[in-house]
Amino acid sequence: MMKLRTQLLFCVFFLVIIAFSASKITCQEVEDEKEFTYVLGSENGPEKWGEIHPEWAACKSGEMQSPIDLINERVAVGTHLGKLKRSYKPTNTTILNRGHDIMLRWVGGAGTIQINNTEYELKQCHWHSPSEHTFNGKRFALELHMVHESADKKVAVVGVTYKIGRPDTFLSELMEHIGPIVFTDNEERDVGVLDPRHIKMGSRKYYRYIGSLTVPPCTENVVWTMVQKVRTVSREQVGLLRAAVKDESKTNARPVQPIKKHSVHLYRPMDAGSN
Repeated sequence: MMKLRTQLLFCVFFLVIIAFSASKITCQEVEDEKEFTYVLGSENGPEKWGEIHPEWAACKSGEMQSPIDLINERVAVGTHLGKLKRSYKPTNTTILNRGHDIMLRWVGGAGTIQINNTEYELKQCHWHSPSEHTFNGKRFALELHMVHESADKKVAVVGVTYKIGRPDTFLSELMEHIGPIVFTDNEERDVGVLDPRHIKMGSRKYYRYIGSLTVPPCTENVVWTMVQKVRTVSREQVGLLRAAVKDESKTNARPVQPIKKHSVHLYRPMDAGSN
């Protein structure tokens, strides 16, 4: 009897571990991106992502998919969301060419943002070109995603868009590291200490909505914060990031998704003259 009970306890423990691992995997973006492309109409392009693996089904059937078009007429304006509380700090980083984008991973604790009394730790950032989100139908040259995760594995992403103009200062810090990995394949390299506070947002105004990851597995219930201000980036910087895309598309932006159960809010500080 004791032996049977021990075996049952072991089985329960094993199933709990499997379930935890599965939940951890599904809330994370795929890091080996060879199985999908951004080529519209191809057998593994954006329209087909939800059919490649069962765990990617949300890419096709989800009700709160990202990115979306942030249209003024659909946005509720208010101050109740509050200022975005960022507490970042310098830490070691690594850089990785995932096949469709360049990812900068923060290791050792890069600090947090606080949303609705929940702290989300900064885990990684990556870039999409052109931008994935659009503002009133307008698409921009580049979009940065700062991906955060809470202690219970919930995901929050801060997005910043860029138009062509002056070089972005944070990308300027990375240029010497991006060049050598453009033609590598899933090889992670040390970069050294970087300060996420050097990622400039330039405005306290932001859009907030609940959406999804924009790459497989397209997990939903992601808290999105899209900074309203559009910053600048040089053509050279965009070109170097785009060179990492290893398929015929030469872009890595998921098409805008239909509005279904999304509810979008715009935070504006109470002092009307504020950015």
